[in-house]
Amino acid sequence: MALYQTLTEGALQLFLYLFYAALIAFVVYCLYVRHIHKKYDHIPGPPRDNFLLGHIPTIRREMNQDSVIHDKFLQWAEEYGPVYRLNGFHSVTLVVTCPEAVKEFLMSPKYSKDPFVYRGLFSLFGKRFLGEGLLTSVNHDLWYKHRRIMDPAFSSSYLRGLMDTFNERAERLMEKLEEIAEKQTTAHMHHLLNCVTLGVICKVAFGVDLDLLQEHNSLFPNAIELCLQGMIYQARDPFFKYLPKNRKKVQEIKEAAELLRKTGAQWINERKRAVENGEDVPRDILTQILKTAEELKTDSEDDSELMLDNFVTFFIAGQETTANQLSFAIMALGRHPDILKRAKEEVDQVLGTKRDILYDDLGKLTYLSQVLKETLRLYPTAPGTSRWLHEDTVINGIKVPAGCGLSLSSYVSSRMEKFFKDPLKFDPERFHADATKPYFSYFPFALGPRSCLGQNFSQMEARVVLAKLLQRFEFTLLPGQSFNIKDTGTLRPQSGVLCKIRHCSQSMS
Repeated sequence: MALYQTLTEGALQLFLYLFYAALIAFVVYCLYVRHIHKKYDHIPGPPRDNFLLGHIPTIRREMNQDSVIHDKFLQWAEEYGPVYRLNGFHSVTLVVTCPEAVKEFLMSPKYSKDPFVYRGLFSLFGKRFLGEGLLTSVNHDLWYKHRRIMDPAFSSSYLRGLMDTFNERAERLMEKLEEIAEKQTTAHMHHLLNCVTLGVICKVAFGVDLDLLQEHNSLFPNAIELCLQGMIYQARDPFFKYLPKNRKKVQEIKEAAELLRKTGAQWINERKRAVENGEDVPRDILTQILKTAEELKTDSEDDSELMLDNFVTFFIAGQETTANQLSFAIMALGRHPDILKRAKEEVDQVLGTKRDILYDDLGKLTYLSQVLKETLRLYPTAPGTSRWLHEDTVINGIKVPAGCGLSLSSYVSSRMEKFFKDPLKFDPERFHADATKPYFSYFPFALGPRSCLGQNFSQMEARVVLAKLLQRFEFTLLPGQSFNIKDTGTLRPQSGVLCKIRHCSQSMS
């Protein structure tokens, strides 16, 4: 009995000790949060929802309502000015829209990416995802080595050589659309374009021939979709993984990330064997990934993981944003018959009835290029980027202490009246050669040294696919569908762009 009483008293004392220790830690943390508030509260911003959570409840509420959180950021920018503050626990992020600051923070290499944002993509719920790849690397020296080695895979001479693949993959889409036109069924354009762009990146980047327009059992599209969902849940909802109702979704996301990395390991090993056997290999992204690991001289385990980081980065980034841009462009053209007519007239004038588009033809499709640029202004598929403030500075006359993140949003800037007249109007003339160019308020591929390496690749592919579509088919948008935006981390059309397709009467040569 005495022993039982002693053990009980000991357990109680331990409980009280842990309770008071936790209480003290919580009080100390609250004092630290209060210190952060005092440090940054001179900067304007919306009222916090909660002392500890800051603005997280509003962000979660917008997500749960399937709203585009960037519209809320735009609303706050109009209300609180070109520099405003957002809080979440002990962290602070400043949303910056003034062009001078955008120029400073994006064009200068001294500002690294926000480590809390990009290291958050290192893994998805504990499963390694983008790791230390080219997109997420915060260390400038490591990133520079990555970029220098990858550059040859995106040189103009190499991109010129991809025209045959762009044409061939776009032709597969045209054949699929012909089937749909003959059967008079509905074309789900976003799905079809996803299949095309994923097929392109597999072929030109990794030497793998996938025809996802015909192979309906491929696991890749669903895996990419799950990983994108995981990225946005992890970045915007710190409680998502802890809720019992989300356990199945979290597990599915982890399995999707593992599938992509296992696939990458298989394709990388196949390419390694080809190199070791002295076979001719293309100078594509996969070859450059192998070269990156060799030149960085990491140990074998890090070597393999780094290669997989870059594989997953290019696998996802190489198809998702291009498919979304093309989907938005088709949606916009379908809603603006006059712009569609002018774009089609240009395509007919430049291409006539020839089947294959040449590299030199792309430069002649000036209005089509304006359409694609305006699409990215109104619907930037990658809405923004971030930087980290390492030292005290002044932004738009406001003193900002070091130690906070900076959010630079092309979506927000491009929809502000002070930068673009009548900003919600779709008007390709904004990008006419003689038009006044926006000053650091349009950056769908970011700017400066950390701008998107694949932007020329992406826009070449987009012009080929869209030009062939306008050359071969007439389309109308199905009535009743939504033209809203779906925010999945990247932005895409909510209804997927449902179209009725009719084949043009002209013959092809």
